[in-house]
Amino acid sequence: MREDPGIAGNCACLSGEVYGECCGRFHSGGADAATAEQLMRSRYTAFVLLNVEYLRKTWHPSTVPADLELDPAMDWRRLDIVSTYRGGPLDAEGIVEFKAYFRHDGERGVHHETSRFVRENRRWYYVDAVLA
Repeated sequence: MREDPGIAGNCACLSGEVYGECCGRFHSGGADAATAEQLMRSRYTAFVLLNVEYLRKTWHPSTVPADLELDPAMDWRRLDIVSTYRGGPLDAEGIVEFKAYFRHDGERGVHHETSRFVRENRRWYYVDAVLA
């Protein structure tokens, strides 16, 4: 896992908040994401930090992969939320479309995905995605 930016550093999800008040509180277990978008942002930041434990914890048990290895050469640069559908604090499901910009082996790219989330027992989980 990469070192987190600390409580005062800007969050990698580009919310405008500092890490400790944004995704850091979810990563530490101090809070659970209240919306599907918050979970999406915290999972993106977990990819940036190579936080496999958090990714597995927030993946729905029915779809979590048996093995999850992240590429440390992947340099995630920016997250843009394209759209959301439902996924609020009182919803049971939600959809978040996003674009995550990266550099890998000197090449630039964009990971464009529409992710499905479900809320069970007051917690949001990532289910699966359709790549654009």
